[in-house]
Amino acid sequence: MALFSKTSMSTCVLRGLLAALVGCISVNAFAQDSDPTVSFVNDVMPVFTKAGCNTGACHAKAGGGQNGFQLSLLGFEPAEDFESLTKEARGRRLFPAVPERSLVLMKASNQTPHGGGMRLSQGSPGYLQILKWIEQGSPYQSGNEPQLKSVEVQPQRGIVAMQGQQQLKAIATYSDGSTRDVTELALFESNDVAMADVTKEGLVQVHDIPGRVSVMLRYQGQAAVFSAAVPLGAAVENLPEPRNFIDDYVFANLKEIGIPPSPICDDATFLRRVSLDIAGRLPTETETAEFLADSENQKRDQVIERLLKSPGYADYFANKWTTLLKNRRDDASDITSNFAFHAWIRDSLLANVPYDQLVRELLAATGTVIGNPPVAWYKRVKEPKEQLEDVAQLFLGVRLQCAQCHHHPFERWSQDDYYSLSAFFTQVGRKPTATAGEDLIFHKRGIAMAKNVKTGIELTPAAFGDSMGEIPADRDPRLDLADWMASPTNPFFARALVNRYWKHFFNRGLIEPEDDIRDTNPPTNPELLSALEKHFVSSHYDLKDLVRVITQSRAYQLSSLPNEHNLVDRQNYSRYYPRRLQAEVMLDAIDDLAGSKTVFANLPPGTRAIALPDNSYNNASAFLRVFGRPDNASVCECERSQSSNLAQSLHLLNSSEIRNKLSVGNGRAAELAKSKAAIGDRVRELYAIAFSREPRPEELETAVSYLTEPESGDRNETVENRTPTPQDFRDLIWALMNTKEFLFNH
Repeated sequence: MALFSKTSMSTCVLRGLLAALVGCISVNAFAQDSDPTVSFVNDVMPVFTKAGCNTGACHAKAGGGQNGFQLSLLGFEPAEDFESLTKEARGRRLFPAVPERSLVLMKASNQTPHGGGMRLSQGSPGYLQILKWIEQGSPYQSGNEPQLKSVEVQPQRGIVAMQGQQQLKAIATYSDGSTRDVTELALFESNDVAMADVTKEGLVQVHDIPGRVSVMLRYQGQAAVFSAAVPLGAAVENLPEPRNFIDDYVFANLKEIGIPPSPICDDATFLRRVSLDIAGRLPTETETAEFLADSENQKRDQVIERLLKSPGYADYFANKWTTLLKNRRDDASDITSNFAFHAWIRDSLLANVPYDQLVRELLAATGTVIGNPPVAWYKRVKEPKEQLEDVAQLFLGVRLQCAQCHHHPFERWSQDDYYSLSAFFTQVGRKPTATAGEDLIFHKRGIAMAKNVKTGIELTPAAFGDSMGEIPADRDPRLDLADWMASPTNPFFARALVNRYWKHFFNRGLIEPEDDIRDTNPPTNPELLSALEKHFVSSHYDLKDLVRVITQSRAYQLSSLPNEHNLVDRQNYSRYYPRRLQAEVMLDAIDDLAGSKTVFANLPPGTRAIALPDNSYNNASAFLRVFGRPDNASVCECERSQSSNLAQSLHLLNSSEIRNKLSVGNGRAAELAKSKAAIGDRVRELYAIAFSREPRPEELETAVSYLTEPESGDRNETVENRTPTPQDFRDLIWALMNTKEFLFNH
């Protein structure tokens, strides 16, 4: 009886539990019917992205994520993330029976120790969203849910006063036409934190630097940009008379934001500046004297033309391009190709070969380096993926490296875009030649294809979504790529070049960095950049014409001395931005001032540092290494170091190399000491060479006083009969050499 009673009691208990369970199921089922289904793609993934869970420093880290939990970078692969979250590790990350005890929530809220700390506080909207998703059974999608099509930032443009604020709103648009406010889940990032910060909630806080600032908004692979003008508000009057369209756009922008420009620089400053920028050298004493004495109104234009025709122009820009094109010597077998490639670039620039033709000759190069020097590029850049990355960054201003493994985080480029661009280079063949280390480059007959290593799909050549159609097996696809690049409608080719050259002359690109051109990194003066593009295309890609139009502009010829309003301006070109001389230019300038010569092995006597064919000479020159001459290992201009450091100061102040240059037997110090010219004239000679100007009265007085000051303890010497020694002139040259006016182009 007792047993029967117990059994009956157990049955009752079980029935009660079953009834309760059914009741719970009914309640949950009712809740699911009444609440909209939470979408993993549209609702859960944005929470992980906002919390930073799928960044490269956290669970999207290459090589397995973090602590065995792998997510795709910024949620670009939601299907893979769903599998990782719900099925890997035996589903231990989700606990449907008690959703709030799910490991993914316990870790994110730091209830369980988490290396990333607390990413979602309990009760926060993101936490509750994931909790609700788990309660609903963790579905991937409902079957008819809309797809995200675009994201918009509101407002898109605006004027924000210094120290002012602007709240941004992110609006997502879906395939069914619906929209959603996703401000809480969007990511915001300022392109210049010195000008403006932005909070996680999209509140922009502008600082006290006038100009233009942008804030990038990212949401689920889509991006938008808010651009703000930050006016200073000063009166802009008495502007210089514009010389060309560059001045129209620069001065219009300065008027809009209220930053008065500095006046036009004087003749001496212009001559030194333009000589350094076009030919990479100081003007000679004779050039300076003739230019300063010339009263011709067009004399500045005439100097520009003379410099463009000079060998110095070709030497200087060949040095720039061979560096970016990785003309690098790793062993003795590289000598032939390096010299031939440098000579080809230099001769092309001197002859003013159109830029599109030069690029075509490079990309479609076939044969041997002796018969066709551009093939040397394929010696250094061997793999299709490296070729496509270098071409995209150098000639199109697009950094595609990220898209090899995942969707570009700041752009629209996908892995398919990456591999379809690499397909242009898959038919490049090579065979060894009789010359050690040199290959014959040729086009292999066949259909050009490249495989997306992630999906396994074979892709035909395409350029950033533009199909090339069917390319016959006997046609080199690189020719089609060159045709596409040089098309007047190409939105990348001309823009990348004019922005790169603008930075060369103004020390700051209209887009920064100069080789990172994308929708989410807008130019500071879009109208000017567009006008430069159109001018370059209409000139048939004439590089000398581009240099001419830039250096003839009043904007380029503004003084570097700031006025009371434009000292903080760093992007509107209200003045010339001074910059330190490049390593090669500085070495040549020191040789000019000291009257010395730097000897480079296996090169003709008198070869200047700007004419060096490759990177190997860095090893023999401590000066070039210390002052940051690049090693030609990258297509990025950032490889060249322009920052100052203690080693550079010490090298200029007290290195044996500088002492030897000053002490050379037939150098300038020795020649000035022997000269019969008046001491003041000898000082003027030094100032003309170093600064392209006359010394100011106080400078002349100080220098003459030093040179004529009697030696201490010598009672027979007076100021009147003191003869300056070579050491006196060495000291004076050394002092001039260490001034900022000498070391900087201004």
